[in-house]
Amino acid sequence: MSKNKYFLPIIMITSLFFLWGFAYGLLDVLNKHFQETLNVTKSRSTLLQAAYFGAYFLIALPAGYLMSRYGYKSGIILGLLLYAFGAFLFYPAAEAASFNLFLLALFILASGLTFLETAANPYVTVLGSPETATHRLNVSQCFNGVGSFMGPVIASFLFFGDSQSNNPESLESVKTVYVIIGIVVMVVAGIFVRTTLPEIKEDDLLVKGTRVDKPLMQHSHFTLGVVTQFFYVAAQVGIAALFINYCTENGVGITNARAATLLSIALILFTAGRFVGTVAMRFIAAPKLLAAYAFINMMLCVLVVFNQAWVSVYALLATFFFMSIMFPTIFALSIKNLGHDTKKASSFLIMSIVGGALIPYFMGLLADYYATSIAYIIPLACFAVVFVYGLKGYQVKTENEILNADKKILSDA
Repeated sequence: MSKNKYFLPIIMITSLFFLWGFAYGLLDVLNKHFQETLNVTKSRSTLLQAAYFGAYFLIALPAGYLMSRYGYKSGIILGLLLYAFGAFLFYPAAEAASFNLFLLALFILASGLTFLETAANPYVTVLGSPETATHRLNVSQCFNGVGSFMGPVIASFLFFGDSQSNNPESLESVKTVYVIIGIVVMVVAGIFVRTTLPEIKEDDLLVKGTRVDKPLMQHSHFTLGVVTQFFYVAAQVGIAALFINYCTENGVGITNARAATLLSIALILFTAGRFVGTVAMRFIAAPKLLAAYAFINMMLCVLVVFNQAWVSVYALLATFFFMSIMFPTIFALSIKNLGHDTKKASSFLIMSIVGGALIPYFMGLLADYYATSIAYIIPLACFAVVFVYGLKGYQVKTENEILNADKKILSDA
């Protein structure tokens, strides 16, 4: 099977990673912007994350079902159309200065992203050799990081141009940005409609000797992967959602605009971490790198919690570098050698992103009642879960290992 056969599809799918990364990059700046323009509390502003990531939980299974029947391309096109529709809804939401309408628009937009992620993540892993699936997914996710840091860069100039403004008129820039996004996404959808994408049979790409015919939920590396992805996404979203609050409340004189710029720097580190991690995986096994990065982030979160002025701000920035490889690595390890269950497994892994909808709210409560720094105890605990998965939980039990285990049980009896 020629590698060139998959070159164009991989390029096109990778463009989707950029698009949803850009949408996510804008999300965390909206928290602080809406706190000021719409007078909402920190905990209520995290409902943006609840709407965004709640869509992943509710829509992932329908997305997986549709793609099982109609293929990856259908899911991608529908996802792009929903993405564009949600972006266009930001215009009436800004006109009405309605936080609730923004939540609805964001939910619809994120429903589209759910289709894209449910399709694109597993699709990249099957467009080529299964042995290099983790590396391939990390390469594509690098461009997700590029989109993620571009979002705050644009938002820091547009949303906080008059950073002390507390009137709804400052929502004008929000309307402009999202209308442009909607137009671009519609153009991309048109390109996908006119392009032929290969449909891959996942069973043909299994590593020899690894096929195990048993129900999906009995694959421990998958079920533990779903749990781990839940807590990882919770940590990533929570860290970013309160990032601007943490910086501005740190006592070192950081303004909203500067904090948004720091967030963009953090996401540059996130992107750089993906490129560095992708190269490092050529020399270090992906699970070992995952465990090492998780442990480092646990230590960095300790510094963040103790709030040591600029030292803690730098520690918070550094967490983004070490989070970089976690999502794609957990994803690829979780769906490894699942064959015809790959699309279904992908749906459950995308559903686990609901961790980003639930956990940041509790971080917001801790920030409201105690201090924003205290809220970072939660990501610390989440990274501990990732650490354990990287050490042991990722391991795939092959058919031979199961047979040997059964023989041992019989001999012991």
